Amino acid sequence: MSHKYLFAFWILLTTFSCKEDTPSPPVDPLAYVLQSNHLNIKRVMDSISKYEVQVLFTAVTRRNDSVILDDHDFQVNAENYFYPASTVKLPIAVLALEKLNENDTLTMDTRFFVEGDTITTTFAEEIIKIFAASDNDAYNRLFEFLGTDEINNRLENKGIVPIRISHRLSTENADRTTTRPLVVYLNDSTLMNRTRSYNKAPRPLSLNSIKKGKGYYHDGELVMEPFDFGLKNYYPIEAQHAVLKRIMFPELFSKKEQFHINKEQRQRLLKAMSALPREVGYNTREFYDSYGKFFMYGDTKEPIPKTLKIYNKVGYAYGALTDCAYLKDTKNDIEFLITATILVNEDGIFNDDQYEYESVGIPFLAELGRELYQLQLSIKNGTYGTTDL
Repeated sequence: MSHKYLFAFWILLTTFSCKEDTPSPPVDPLAYVLQSNHLNIKRVMDSISKYEVQVLFTAVTRRNDSVILDDHDFQVNAENYFYPASTVKLPIAVLALEKLNENDTLTMDTRFFVEGDTITTTFAEEIIKIFAASDNDAYNRLFEFLGTDEINNRLENKGIVPIRISHRLSTENADRTTTRPLVVYLNDSTLMNRTRSYNKAPRPLSLNSIKKGKGYYHDGELVMEPFDFGLKNYYPIEAQHAVLKRIMFPELFSKKEQFHINKEQRQRLLKAMSALPREVGYNTREFYDSYGKFFMYGDTKEPIPKTLKIYNKVGYAYGALTDCAYLKDTKNDIEFLITATILVNEDGIFNDDQYEYESVGIPFLAELGRELYQLQLSIKNGTYGTTDL
């Protein structure tokens, strides 16, 4: 055999061997990342039952004009209750826009105040507050505009189930079924009263883990029995993901399943969802970039790069940490959705303000986001298996 043919055979053999030695990307990227040896992930996975973790990850692939969503989940079960905290603000924000879009006299910039409230504001301002600083009062004002019956009916009619929004946040009489009327400025001198609505009282939820822990504080007294979440808001992982998908990729859903908002409303909503506190005038000492962005940057106060956009809503209360996010790296053309929750309440006592948010919960979500991002980047760059994630 001539040297020329021997060399060609060697090239073929070497190429084949290299391909054999290069591992294929994992079929389930979420399962792969959750096997990480990084402390922030491993300490949670080693004691997974007490943390009540649920994760839903969606890889996004674009081919020509098509968008392909590939879902992967870990322990996602709508029957296993977790407290959604401020994540409920996202559907209320988009439903408020939908209701505005159905009214010829109201816009995002319409000025209004809630009866008994101390400020006059606009719908646009309240939506910005919801995402930049997770403002509870802003949520409550939009809650009064909608009412629980309308909130739940609108979501259910779009196929976003199961779900049950039942109360306001961090205010007296949070579960009051009658809304307070809004007073709307039609112009500088003309006011219009929007009547209060009367809503059905919520029924206790019958779900796994609806009673949690071993005790809780009530009016300063320790009550040694599990805390009952039966009348609280219910917004499971799949419902959160469904809301986000409809906002980010409306074209993938039927008209009935979509949020009926116009192009300008959607653009302004997306801008609010991705805005950093400093971009809308908040003090950066208190409201740093990752104040409301847990994935990738939650455990640092470093600035988030301009090339990374995170469209999300976080929630944390009663030891439950949740983030529902769409991340897009415009520099490397990487995008994915992730919704995750974790419970960090080591002592099993609720309302004692002793939760492991900073030491366990946020580091877990931040590292989860980083490793999913790095995995997607290595796959895209063709470097998967050649470097450590």
